[in-house]
Amino acid sequence: MRYEIRVEGTMSETLTRAFPEMEHVTMSGQTVLFGPVVDEAHLYGLLNRCLSLGLRVVEMRRLPE
Repeated sequence: MRYEIRVEGTMSETLTRAFPEMEHVTMSGQTVLFGPVVDEAHLYGLLNRCLSLGLRVVEMRRLPE
């Protein structure tokens, strides 16, 4: 499975390093994290990481295979 997680604002390089398994781009005042998600536990782990780092998740969606 591949997912896209959009967070509000531009993430610093330090913050993006907290998501080594994900690629990222910045567009329209948001940072888009995208990449493979192994299972539901991995997905919840990514969301919890966002929460613990104070990131505001704007949108999350599964990408077509």
